[in-house]
Amino acid sequence: MLMIRLARFGAKKKPTYRVVVIEKERARDGRAVEVVGFYDPRKDPPLVRLNHERIAHWMKVGAKPSDAVARLLQSHPAPAAQPAA
Repeated sequence: MLMIRLARFGAKKKPTYRVVVIEKERARDGRAVEVVGFYDPRKDPPLVRLNHERIAHWMKVGAKPSDAVARLLQSHPAPAAQPAA
């Protein structure tokens, strides 16, 4: 089963996270299928970059977001599509 979850990167006591699609059984920082975003909680306000298209694709395929990623998706929704001019 695929999960969309956070993988910790950065130096000791200075975490940054990648939002990754990964097999549920793999280690937290194991090899990911795809990196779909970035999260830096140390900035003010926290820096969040998400590729909503790829996240939607993986969720259609059956990937489940972790609780933390679900909160990020809720607080940073996909931008509304602009109508073609």
